[in-house]
Amino acid sequence: MITGLGHTGLWVDDLEKMRDFYTRLLGLTVTDEDPDQGIVFLSARPEEEHHEFVLQRGRNAPPDVKLTHQISWRVESLEDLRDFHRKFAEEGVRVQQEVTHGNAFGIYFFDPEGNRNEVYLQIKRDVRQPFRKTINLDQEPEAVYAEAERLLNDGGLAYQPVV
Repeated sequence: MITGLGHTGLWVDDLEKMRDFYTRLLGLTVTDEDPDQGIVFLSARPEEEHHEFVLQRGRNAPPDVKLTHQISWRVESLEDLRDFHRKFAEEGVRVQQEVTHGNAFGIYFFDPEGNRNEVYLQIKRDVRQPFRKTINLDQEPEAVYAEAERLLNDGGLAYQPVV
C-alpha cells in the first residue's frame, strides 16, 4: 500500500543553475551530492526526509518537450506564499498563474529549464476539483481571503469546511 510520495527527480541540462534555483530561491537544502555523477539530493525537511527532490545531469529531450506536469511545494502560511510572489517578481521567474483552487492558494511557475512548479497553501475547505481561478496575491491577506470567497461563490460551487 502506498503511504505517500517519497521523492521526485528531474533530468537536467544545467545542474548548477538548477541547484541554485531550488536552493537559493525555493529554499531547499542539499542533503547529498556527487559532482562526478552529476546528481544533487535536496529536501525541504532534511531532519525528517533525506531527499524529496533529486536533480541529475543527463536530460536528453529538447527544452520545449514537456516531461512533467508539475511539481508542487507546500507552504505553511499565506505570508510564505506572498513572499514567493515577491521573490518571483524580483528574480524575473516566469509565473503562469496565481490561483485559488478553493481548497488552496497557489502560484504556478517555471524553473530555468521550463519545468512547471507550484507553491501552494492548503486551505481547510472541501471544494470539488478542478476549480482554478486567478487571484491577486499582491494585496493584504484579508483581501486575498475575501477575493477567494467571492470567486468560489461566483463559481456556483457548493463547498463545506473540512472538519
